[in-house]
Amino acid sequence: MNYLTVENLTKSYTEKVLFENITFYIDKGQKVAFIAQNGTGKTTLLRIIAGLEFPESGTTKIHKDINLGYLGQDPKFKSGETILQAIYDSGKPVMQAIKEYEECMLHPEDGDRMQKAFELMDTTGAWDFEQRAKEILSLLQVGPLDRKVDVLSGGQQKRLALAKVLIDEPDFLIMDEPTNHLDLDMIEWLEEYLSRANMTILMVTHDRYFLEHVCNEIMELDRGVIYRSKGNYSWYLEKKGEREANETSSIGKAQNLMRKELEWMRRQPKARGTKSKSRIDAFYDLRDKANSGVDKDELNLHIKMNRMGGKILEMHHLSKSFGDLNVLEDFSYKFKEGERVGIVGRNGVGKTTFLDMIMGNEQPDSGKVVAGQTIVFGYYSQAGMKFDEGKRVIEIVKDIAEHIPVEKGKTISASQFLERFLFPPEQQYTPVAKLSGGEKRRLYLMTVLMKNPNFLILDEPTNDLDILTLNVLEDFLESYRGCLMMVSHDRHFMDKLVDHLFIFEGGGKVKDFNGNYSHYRAVQDYELEQLRESKRNVAAKPAVVVETKPIEKKKLSYKEKLEYEQLEADIAELEQKKTDLTEKLSSGKLSNNDVQNVSSDLTVVIRNIEMKTERWLYLADFI
Repeated sequence: MNYLTVENLTKSYTEKVLFENITFYIDKGQKVAFIAQNGTGKTTLLRIIAGLEFPESGTTKIHKDINLGYLGQDPKFKSGETILQAIYDSGKPVMQAIKEYEECMLHPEDGDRMQKAFELMDTTGAWDFEQRAKEILSLLQVGPLDRKVDVLSGGQQKRLALAKVLIDEPDFLIMDEPTNHLDLDMIEWLEEYLSRANMTILMVTHDRYFLEHVCNEIMELDRGVIYRSKGNYSWYLEKKGEREANETSSIGKAQNLMRKELEWMRRQPKARGTKSKSRIDAFYDLRDKANSGVDKDELNLHIKMNRMGGKILEMHHLSKSFGDLNVLEDFSYKFKEGERVGIVGRNGVGKTTFLDMIMGNEQPDSGKVVAGQTIVFGYYSQAGMKFDEGKRVIEIVKDIAEHIPVEKGKTISASQFLERFLFPPEQQYTPVAKLSGGEKRRLYLMTVLMKNPNFLILDEPTNDLDILTLNVLEDFLESYRGCLMMVSHDRHFMDKLVDHLFIFEGGGKVKDFNGNYSHYRAVQDYELEQLRESKRNVAAKPAVVVETKPIEKKKLSYKEKLEYEQLEADIAELEQKKTDLTEKLSSGKLSNNDVQNVSSDLTVVIRNIEMKTERWLYLADFI
């Protein structure tokens, strides 16, 4: 069945043509990634398909009997509404039932309303649906349902919009950069969810591992022509290389970058969950890999990096908290020359705060940061991208330097430097206001690199950058000889450029891991598999009494063992109470007073189940 037909679509802004007379089709079951350079109208195309913008000519047609879901780059919600209202504002009966039920749980004193809400959940079959919705909201860290959307940050609103569109279960899902503002655990969960989901997808994303594992077709807009490649990202790279090799036009650097990209992708382990064994196998090679060198091709451009002395960057017993939130606790580290550190952790654990402390933008509660006298920082921050929108691109660069020094006493012009980062001469005199979001980020990154830093700190540098730009940036950073520290949710980018990680585990704890992100996940998978295997072996063995030597491992005390056994009994009893109370509320035989009392009891029971289950899971780890 055909879900989408796009025919002869054209769109331009003033004198700039984004795309012209493009035609393509998407059928049921296809999971298509749309790839193009920044500024060629990827977001605009998705908005036209979703009916939010109009083309100058051409048509788009979506099958009338399908449910369309759209996740934009910058989602908006109605001012004043709560998270609950934003999520369940669909007209579907099941969504309305869940919305009414959740509102009643926030205000259980209204007995009549509570009873009707339970009946509506029964008649619409919404219980399983509601449980799945709560799982999605929890995984994406969407806050309390009664919280107002107005107080949410941009990243929180993006996660809320993603949760909303997933809960709605559309037949055809259109997504613009779905991995932006997600931490790595969220991205891997979403990757596995979409790869298994029975839905049709059209998405724009720069996350190459995500492309590799979710999409079964790549659609590229290149110089006004649509090219389609059946298969994942690696297959697309191979076909693109063949296509470019057959062309007579000069392809040079772009072709070399794509060839290197393909070689890199072929070396990488596949998706967590779908082929986790390759990650587990990678664990056995970790020690050798951690101590081995990596051969790197040189980039033609070499910035004249400032000389680095003996002392680089030292952190002594750093601690930082905001109220009850402990960001960092007694952290110490001394950087060595040429180190490349990746920083990973859940959203909100303090990664950006850590970088701000290094740069002096945030003061620690205790401890100190000491930088060597020869260290010149280059800091790419999420808050630092501020331009005079009326200036031209080349003026922004020339405000920093007319000529940029490179190695061996040579210099290149501002214009030549811009060309290296994919700003051709005809675009260099474009006002900044007319650049796309990705182009502005690319320009900002250039202004950071132009200052010849010998210690680069990058906070999410890959957001909104197209794949070709990422290849150029990676190629540059691979040949960069200074220290590098970065926060990024792009696993491909991290794997290629860092050799060890600071893992922010929460509660102020930071783990120093020797290896890149895929190595770290391989170790996690290996340890998890070992734990499962151990539990399987214990379950399979007959109950025999043997004398064993004590091992140095935390064991449950006698009191904790009794508590563990009691918790199992308590949880079973509470689950039965929950079932009984739910049946009472659904019976329709209770008075208003009784409904209010029963609903209050149910709320208490549910909370007790959650608390006792959390404690039981903790103790179970030591059984």
